[in-house]
Amino acid sequence: MDRDDVIVESTQTLHDGFFRMDHLHLRHRLFDGGWSPVLSREIMLRAPVAAVIPYDPVADKVVLLEQFRGGMYLAGDAHPWSIEIVAGIIEPGESAEDMARRETLEETGCTVARLEKIIDFYPSPGGCSEFVSLFCGEVSSAGAGGVHGVPAEGEDIRVFTQSIDKMMDLVASGAIDNSIGIIGVQWLATNRNTLRKRWS
Repeated sequence: MDRDDVIVESTQTLHDGFFRMDHLHLRHRLFDGGWSPVLSREIMLRAPVAAVIPYDPVADKVVLLEQFRGGMYLAGDAHPWSIEIVAGIIEPGESAEDMARRETLEETGCTVARLEKIIDFYPSPGGCSEFVSLFCGEVSSAGAGGVHGVPAEGEDIRVFTQSIDKMMDLVASGAIDNSIGIIGVQWLATNRNTLRKRWS
């Protein structure tokens, strides 16, 4: 099935700010060949995102971030600061690769040398249009740390480095609990030896 198997009866924009929220009434073809009843769906529309796991193959360390997240706060999380990898919205006319380099510098102070494409995916397709292009970026972790971000955008980002083993412990313990970070960390843990040989 494809887009021709969806009929949109109506669309209403409920909010149009940093995010856009649309309310759709739609029908779609069923696997048995029939059609669904009219469904009511509220969808958050977001621009495409690029994300980077900044990795130093010489020191065998990863540069990680920690920052406040309103979604975690509203969900009732006791510690609404999230340990993450670099991520940001791709600006109009900007490639995912260019954004990955720009955002890594803004959020960590590190300059990306080589980029390795990992995967493209939808983190939450049931309610959000966000599409993520995930990369591993070669950086030097020497001197990485401190607080970074763009103050005008409300960013207050703590930067720190971790070994691969400690990073995996953070995933196992639930300290890294966002999908982009988990996917990036697990990919790197699986592929780091091959990557170090290629980047040596």
